[in-house]
Amino acid sequence: MKKHSFTQQLVIMAFLIALEIILTRFLSINLQIVRIGFGFLPVAMAAVMYGPIWAGVGYAVGDVLGMLIFPTGPYFPGFTLTAFTVGIIYGLFFYKKKMTVPRTIAAAVTVEVTCTLLMNTYWLSILYGNAFIGLLPTRITEACILCAVQVPVILAVWKTVMTRVPAVRQQTAPVSLQHGLMK
Repeated sequence: MKKHSFTQQLVIMAFLIALEIILTRFLSINLQIVRIGFGFLPVAMAAVMYGPIWAGVGYAVGDVLGMLIFPTGPYFPGFTLTAFTVGIIYGLFFYKKKMTVPRTIAAAVTVEVTCTLLMNTYWLSILYGNAFIGLLPTRITEACILCAVQVPVILAVWKTVMTRVPAVRQQTAPVSLQHGLMK
């Protein structure tokens, strides 16, 4: 298996960071305490290709750059920590592993419970002075919606786009959609 050179890896990560900023800042529904969008996708793909550290650092860099270039509110470092954690979690579930439905569901649920429900809700309660428990009903709804979106989108993009790029295909494990969906 041929590995990417360090320069190629940096260029691909820069592209994925730029894509994450665009998807998060322009193609998301942003309310004060809820954001629903597709910014998770480039992070998941970075995790599949390069592992937890690269994905975590990439998402954290994307969060800081997105805030600096297109601020939507005050900067709070807790959200950058959450972004790093999301990349780490995706990397632990996806790096050098087959892309399966159960693995993708487990990754999405872990990200949403750990990062959206616990971490981000805590940061929002600190930032806006709202009670943690008072924010949970809205945050639970957001987490459920995002889980339902993340699983099919990650699998579809991986299967239809990422496996067709020769340099990426050489770098990662094959796709295996189990449980009678598609092989």
